[in-house]
Amino acid sequence: MTLLLLAIGLGAGIMSGVFGIGGGIIIVPALVYLAKMPPQQAAGTSLAALVLPLGAAVGAYTYYRAGQLQLRDALFIALGMAVGAFGGSWIATHIDGDMLRKGFAVLMVAMAVKMWVG
Repeated sequence: MTLLLLAIGLGAGIMSGVFGIGGGIIIVPALVYLAKMPPQQAAGTSLAALVLPLGAAVGAYTYYRAGQLQLRDALFIALGMAVGAFGGSWIATHIDGDMLRKGFAVLMVAMAVKMWVG
C-alpha cells in the first residue's frame, strides 16, 4: 500500500508540475479506484497531503525562478482556497459518497470539454 500511495503522489506531482493542476484531480480518483477509499475519505486524505506543501513549494519555486509566478495573486487564491476548502469539506462530509463521486466526474468531464474546445 505504501508504494501505491507513493506512486499516486508521484503521478500527482508530475501532473501538477507540468499542467499546474491541483493534485486532487489525480489523487482523489486514484485513492477511490486504486486504494479503494470512500470518496469522502479520499477527498480528506488529498487535502491533508496538501497541508504538507513540500511538493507544491518545490514546484512553485521552480516557476518563481523562471519568472512565471505571480506571488501576490497566489496569496489571494490561497486565502480563497482556505475558505472554500472549509465550506466544501463540510458539504462533502454531509452528502452521499456516490453523489460526491458522480459530481466529481461531472466536474472533470466539464473541465475536459472546456479545455478541448477552448
